[in-house]
Amino acid sequence: MTVSHLLQAGFLLFSVGLAFFCFLLARRLRKLNDLETGLGGAIAVMTSEISRLERSIQAAKSEAMAATRGLADEIERAKEERAFWVLQKKFAENTAVGSGRLRRKRRAPAREMTNA
Repeated sequence: MTVSHLLQAGFLLFSVGLAFFCFLLARRLRKLNDLETGLGGAIAVMTSEISRLERSIQAAKSEAMAATRGLADEIERAKEERAFWVLQKKFAENTAVGSGRLRRKRRAPAREMTNA
């Protein structure tokens, strides 16, 4: 056998091994692309899950916006009530201070008379 025959035999064995590898690779790719059990099925399931999650996100977003609007309304109502109570407190203090001064003025001459 010459070197040329040995190289041809090596190339022949390499080609047979490569053909077997390509056959196995093609078989695995067919299994992977199967729509029911392979990657195709997984992609189909993931696509349906993504659409379901998008709908859930939209629903949660609309609920959050409604809750935000409700909370903003409650905050405004609380601010109005606080302003009302502050005004009432100021009005009550002014009334109490005014009536207290009148009482003191009336009592002051009476105390002076009793001291004298």
